[in-house]
Amino acid sequence: MNCLLSGPTAIAAANGLPYSIPIHPNLVHLTLGLFILAIAFDIVAALYPLEKPIFKFLAIPVQSSNLYDVGWFNMLAAAIITFFTVAAGFYEIILAQPPMDVVSPWGLGAMDTMIWHGVGGVVLLGLIVGMTIWRGFQRYVWRADRARQVQWSYLLAGLGIFVLMFLQGTLGAHLGGDFGVHVTADRLLYEGLDPNTQLLNVLIKF
Repeated sequence: MNCLLSGPTAIAAANGLPYSIPIHPNLVHLTLGLFILAIAFDIVAALYPLEKPIFKFLAIPVQSSNLYDVGWFNMLAAAIITFFTVAAGFYEIILAQPPMDVVSPWGLGAMDTMIWHGVGGVVLLGLIVGMTIWRGFQRYVWRADRARQVQWSYLLAGLGIFVLMFLQGTLGAHLGGDFGVHVTADRLLYEGLDPNTQLLNVLIKF
């Protein structure tokens, strides 16, 4: 490890990846944001008859069909991006070198946390793809001629997936926050080095 800390690429190399910024944590937020927005807009659209006076009072020119469009395209985007999210996660987990003497707040070791997080990622990918297919059939086949484009069961399933996403996200937070997986400062500290000093040395060399 110490041999990686002699050049300007020290801080980048210290995270244990061949690139300076981990990809998976960034794609995760795209998956979360797109899926949450998809369900949220569909809920707003489904309740549009109750909300219409509010939109009118606020002078917001919106139609339920526009809201359903946002819900559908966000769900479709979530399904596509999640393939890359999971792929990046597995690649980065393969390169992970977490400390084996640390336990997470849930009482899990690093290996168990990584396994559960990996399994959870695949499960969520399957659920999001399934939700996208379900949403597509509602939009184009089952409810194409109805005012309410989505079924209540679909919205409830989406809210249930929110809970799974919270649990999955917590496991990911444990990997970064408690085990320091691909966290530059954590890895430097684990090697007995001062992150501030290392960063200063890199800046001086520039």
